[in-house]
Amino acid sequence: MERIIIILLLFLGLGINCANAMEMDLSTLVTSQNIKYTDCNKIFNIDNVTLFHLTISAINSNRFTINEIQSKSGYILFTAVNKQFLATISNVNSNQGMLKITPADGNYYFQPGIIANIFKFIDLNKNTKLENL
Repeated sequence: MERIIIILLLFLGLGINCANAMEMDLSTLVTSQNIKYTDCNKIFNIDNVTLFHLTISAINSNRFTINEIQSKSGYILFTAVNKQFLATISNVNSNQGMLKITPADGNYYFQPGIIANIFKFIDLNKNTKLENL
């Protein structure tokens, strides 16, 4: 009986550690670090117009400051944590759009949570219908 309890506790403990390893913790998201260029790009299964609107919403909901919006060329210049970023939306095909968020100064040493929060917001809200106010 004791062996079964010990084995169950080991399996449960290992499961918890594996689950925690899959997600970034808060300290990792807010600590500045070198970010790979490939981590700044993501393709979404939504058209580029909807992606543009969701990107503006994501930047606004994270309380970042929007400095400039160019809807025709599909870019948004915003400031987060005293650093400027350029969000560029492009069309992959009729059903997919790509969002690229890069630092305006070309220095890829910043908090990864800035990009992760925007991508997560878009993933969570991509199925909501856009409405005119």
